[in-house]
Amino acid sequence: MLFMVIEHFDQARVKDVYARFRERGRMAPAGVRYVDSWVSADLGRCFQVMECGDVALLQEWVLQWSDLARFEIVPVASSKATAEAVAKQF
Repeated sequence: MLFMVIEHFDQARVKDVYARFRERGRMAPAGVRYVDSWVSADLGRCFQVMECGDVALLQEWVLQWSDLARFEIVPVASSKATAEAVAKQF
């Protein structure tokens, strides 16, 4: 399953976030796959797409970063998959 992970950063801690990432990597447990990410122009948010079959693994990952960021996790489907599901209704 795909998840849109929205990380909210305290802009005063952005350098800390990137320092930890350089030192330790993403720190995602086995079973959580990084797909892609984008950072807002003001450095206040990072939007990541992650793939995972067990939401508890995402929670485990969030705990590794919870001192530096606040997280929103939204299950998502691709536009193609959604269009196919909707097409079945016609």
